[in-house]
Amino acid sequence: MEAAEMDVEPPPPPPLHPPYSSSFKRFGLKNSIQTNFGDDYVFQITPKDDWTSMAVSLSTNTVKLYSPVTGQFMGEWIKGHSSTINEISFSGPPSTPHLLHSCSSDGTIRAWDTRSFQQVSCLSAGPSEEIFSFSFGGSGNNLLAAGCKSQVLLWDWRMKKQVACLEESHMDDVTQVDSAVCDVHFVPDHQNKLISASVDGLLCTFDTSGDINDDDNLESVINIGTSIGKVGFLGEANEKLWCLSHIETLSVWDWKDARPEANFDDARSLASNSWTLDHVDYFVDCHYSVEDDRLWAIGGTNAGTLGYFPVNYKGIKAISSPEAVLHGGHTGVIRSVLPMSNTKGRPSQGIFGWTGGEDGRLCCWLSDESCESNRSWISSTLVMKSPHSHRKSRRQPY
Repeated sequence: MEAAEMDVEPPPPPPLHPPYSSSFKRFGLKNSIQTNFGDDYVFQITPKDDWTSMAVSLSTNTVKLYSPVTGQFMGEWIKGHSSTINEISFSGPPSTPHLLHSCSSDGTIRAWDTRSFQQVSCLSAGPSEEIFSFSFGGSGNNLLAAGCKSQVLLWDWRMKKQVACLEESHMDDVTQVDSAVCDVHFVPDHQNKLISASVDGLLCTFDTSGDINDDDNLESVINIGTSIGKVGFLGEANEKLWCLSHIETLSVWDWKDARPEANFDDARSLASNSWTLDHVDYFVDCHYSVEDDRLWAIGGTNAGTLGYFPVNYKGIKAISSPEAVLHGGHTGVIRSVLPMSNTKGRPSQGIFGWTGGEDGRLCCWLSDESCESNRSWISSTLVMKSPHSHRKSRRQPY
C-alpha cells in the first residue's frame, strides 16, 4: 500500500510567456502528485459528498483515495475488478455515504467501504457483459441502472435483484446512463426519469416508476446523429442537457420536450479559433454553474494544457475565448477534471480544482496572486466564492 505521506512533485519552472491576462484573476499550480510508478493513466476523479476525500481510478484497475484539500494519500483498493474500471461514484442511498461504487468491463458493479477499504457488495451483469456506466435513482435512490452492450439493466439495490432489462431502445453499447435523481443529475419531482446515451447516437428518456419495460416506459428518443461520449444536466431545474460526442461536437437539448437548444458541430474549431495561444485537440467535460447559469466546455491539448471555454447556447450561439487556462502541470492528455467550486459552501482553501491525465499525475490548481510562478489564469466567475462573502447563494453548482 502507498505510504501515508505522498511524494509531491514541485511545479515545473514557469514558461517564458505565461498564458494569462492581467484582466483575469491569476491561477497557479499548487502541486503535482504522481499516482504510480509505471505508465498507468488517471481515468476519473470523483469526490465524496462531504468533500472529505476524493477517489481516483487508474488504468491498472486500481482505485486510490486522497484528500481534496491536502492531496494526502488515504488508501487504495488494488484487488477487485479484473478489467477496465469505467466509472466510479459516491452516489447511492443516503444511508451509505461512506460507500464508493465502481463499474467495469468485467461486467460487475462493486461497492467499497471507504472506512475499512474492503469490498462489501458485487452485482454481475452476466458472462461476457461489460458495464460502461451506472447511476442510482428512483425512490430513495435504491434503483440502480447500468449501461451495458445495447441494453440498460436495472436492479433493486436493497434486494440486490435485477428488476428490468431495457434492450430494444439502443442498437449499440450504452456508454452513459444517468438517472435524473442521482447525484449531480437529480431533478426535483422527476426522481423516476432515466436518460440513457449510446454510441448509436440516441438519447432515450424512460419513466422508471412501476413495472419497467421498453414498450411502456420509453417516453422520448433524441437522435444526436453521432456517437455520444458524455452527457450532463443544466438549467434552473435541470430541464436541459449538454451532450459531447466522440467526434468532439457539442449540443444542448431540452430533454423534456426533446427539443434542440444549440448545436455546435464545429465545437473544436470554434474553441481553437478563439484561443490565440493554442488549439483544442479534444474535450474532456463540461462545467455548469447554476448560480451564474453559465456553461463552459473544457478542452485540452495533447501536451497537457486545459482551457475553460464559455458556451453561449441562448440567442446568438457561440463558443468564446477561454476564461481559464491550466498550463504547466501535465505532459499528456487530461482525462478528468474535478472543480472545487462544487464544495457546497465548504472552504476550498483557495483551490480551483484537480485534474488527472495519461501522464499518471494528479494536479492541484489554486488561485494565488502573490505567487510569481503562476502559469495559468482564471476568470473571477469560475473561482470558488468564499462562504463569508456570499451567504445568499441561491443554489450551489451541481
